[in-house]
Amino acid sequence: MNDQGNLALSRRHGIPVVSVDYRLAPEHPYPAGPDDGIAVAAWLLEHAGKSVADGGFGTDRLILGGESAGGYMTAAVLLRMRDELQAIDRVLGANVVFGVHDWGRSPSQRGFRPHGGPDMLDPEGIKFFSDCYLPGRSDEERRDPEISPAFADLRGLPPAMLSVGTSDHLLDDTLLLAGRWAAANGDVELFIGPDLPHGFMAFPCALTQRWEQQTDAWFSRILAG
Repeated sequence: MNDQGNLALSRRHGIPVVSVDYRLAPEHPYPAGPDDGIAVAAWLLEHAGKSVADGGFGTDRLILGGESAGGYMTAAVLLRMRDELQAIDRVLGANVVFGVHDWGRSPSQRGFRPHGGPDMLDPEGIKFFSDCYLPGRSDEERRDPEISPAFADLRGLPPAMLSVGTSDHLLDDTLLLAGRWAAANGDVELFIGPDLPHGFMAFPCALTQRWEQQTDAWFSRILAG
């Protein structure tokens, strides 16, 4: 879905971009998606540093990123890279855009938003895809730190940029993750778009242009570092 965005990112910053075709629910519920993500991460850790002629990408450092379900996958795979692969030092940063980080349904997921504008998501739809991804689990069970990144130990993670709009039903997920990331002494840059919905980059305006500028500046800073 994001081929054009990935191509633009690659050209703008001169970096290779790998887009992961991970398995999807309901046919493949948790943990199939994160399992695929960590498998790709492990492959990249082993092969990305090789030259292009040898089947690599010519760099041994990674930046993880994604939007919506991909934002959740970014956080989930990043934590597994730290805990399972002991390779967090190979990750320069994480670009996490309006992901699900509290699968126990945060207040905004339940409809309690600071702005009641239109959104691509609604509480009924969120409950539907949550039940597809995590069938048979209660809200409390879905807040297991291995499932919901906002409840995990966030110490020792790389710099992150988190983005969300105030009309997004996933607003509180981003705010909770950003606050806990910062409290764990993490380097966190937070973009909050007034009145913007889920998937706001699909609606060109001055605010989305500001988000693009801030995101590009973050990538430039992380790559320079």
